Amino acid sequence: MGGNSLLERTLDSRLAPIYRKVVAGQRLTFDDGVTLMTHPSLFAVGQLANLARRMRVGDRVYFNNNAHINYSNVCAIHCKFCAFGQSRRSSKAYTLTIEQIVAKAREAVAKGATELHMVGGLHPDLPWEWYPEMLRAVKAACPGAHLKCFTAIELIHFTRISGLTLEQVLLTLKEAGLGSIPGGGAEIFAPRVREAICKPKETAEEWLHVHDTAHRLGLRSNATMLYGTVETPEERVDHLVRLREQQDRSGGFQAFIPLRFHPENTNLGHLPGPTGYDDLRVIAVGRLMLDNFPHIKSYWIASSPAIAQVSLHFGANDIDGTVREEKIYHMAGARTAQYTELQQLLRMIWEAGRIPAERNTVYEVIREYPAEPDPDLVAAGAIRGYTVETVHLSRAERAMAEGRFHPGGRRGRPVPVQFLDEQQTGGAGERTAEGRA
Repeated sequence: MGGNSLLERTLDSRLAPIYRKVVAGQRLTFDDGVTLMTHPSLFAVGQLANLARRMRVGDRVYFNNNAHINYSNVCAIHCKFCAFGQSRRSSKAYTLTIEQIVAKAREAVAKGATELHMVGGLHPDLPWEWYPEMLRAVKAACPGAHLKCFTAIELIHFTRISGLTLEQVLLTLKEAGLGSIPGGGAEIFAPRVREAICKPKETAEEWLHVHDTAHRLGLRSNATMLYGTVETPEERVDHLVRLREQQDRSGGFQAFIPLRFHPENTNLGHLPGPTGYDDLRVIAVGRLMLDNFPHIKSYWIASSPAIAQVSLHFGANDIDGTVREEKIYHMAGARTAQYTELQQLLRMIWEAGRIPAERNTVYEVIREYPAEPDPDLVAAGAIRGYTVETVHLSRAERAMAEGRFHPGGRRGRPVPVQFLDEQQTGGAGERTAEGRA
């Protein structure tokens, strides 16, 4: 990959120096990030990100068997970008009982979930004691499940209603079963943007402090960035640089997860929202700038399974998981499915030419699948739920249905796949077809 490489010779004078830094393993600067975020050739930026991905983490793509439980959408604050939070008087407001949460957790674990992702609004009435009690009940019912719960702003809310320090709150929750914390709530760190979209929320410094404290206590976490509201390219890059600096200090971030803004049903509904180009660019620049983050996740719930699949060639090496039930994005108008079967995740990864690996929450591999598609697995339902009557088939999908298609373009024996009707899939056809619409 020296100076005469084909890739370098296709890059212009703005990107060629960045290419040489990537090859040499040198850290990119803020100005490099702005160049990447604004360069007109998304494909060239994606090539650089794909190179960085291959050099740093190889061809393995991770996913997990997880379930989301949003325990309440009642929230004491109201952020303009959010469609999830509701006042206690809203007809859309809900709060699950601990018994209901435990029932959902049991159901998910019975179907193979290894991670329970539980977050909610800042409920003005639930006492502090309710939260560790809820964790203990879920952990007692599902002792093998990893509990990834509570965003930074929820944890700050707990300090206010309990009178405890942040460290005391985290230690109490850890004793009750907390395994890690998610990365939500970071939004964009720039004060100008936070003032415009989430003024009541915690500051960037408070969000970073929560994660720094969690890392010191042995709790790993993820990091997010909400994009597509009113932020500039420079503010996106500033956000990435600050995450990188925090990772240098505490080292507990596992993955960076860009979160697509959905304008529908929010107080920012007049904004157009991000494009597919934005989706892929933020993934790519995240991979290039965050040299100390091992994993870049493409969250299919927010962008779409199709974008998540393409993002595997733009620096991503994780496509999240099965998810099952998700309310935050769907209350903002997301039209993606709320559940993706294991076989569909495998298909997405194989078609992209990558190696599927099922992981747990802390990225320990539970099962690595073969690099080539396994005909038995695919025949068992890699495209389960699609029906000829309800889905417009591409040429590739038609060929797959007829056993003439080789996922990933590799040579090998044809993969036999049958389209299953809704009676055979127990209604999965309607759900998956809706997700593709």
